[in-house]
Amino acid sequence: MKATLKFTRAMLNLLIAVFVLTGSCTLIAQEKKTTEFKDFKIVVEKTEKGIKMASVKGSAWIDLAFNINNNQPQAIDEYGMTELDNISSDKDTNLADFLFTVSKTDDGIALKGIEGTAWKELSFSLSENEKQGIDQFGMVN
Repeated sequence: MKATLKFTRAMLNLLIAVFVLTGSCTLIAQEKKTTEFKDFKIVVEKTEKGIKMASVKGSAWIDLAFNINNNQPQAIDEYGMTELDNISSDKDTNLADFLFTVSKTDDGIALKGIEGTAWKELSFSLSENEKQGIDQFGMVN
């Protein structure tokens, strides 16, 4: 009977050790994932014909303004307006490395994060000439 008890206790200790190690590895992986995004901040404004954007930090551009035709999304990266099939391979360590598309909806803006954002999709209501800030993690003031 004592041999079985010792075996059970050893097995229990082993399971606890595996559980603790697995949990700590997961926490390290999640922590690394959130720190791999470089900081950027952009203010988005919905206009009558399109969208205006102002870069506060993390981009080579300062202001962008463009019309949205046929609800076609516009790709934006740290260098400005781009096309999804013609993405710049130049990487500047002083800039955030991001890529997303932006499009107008009936009541606001829809964004799709492709690279360098924690969000995959982000949409919000925005009246004409109203502004909303965004960064690598989502909506900001």
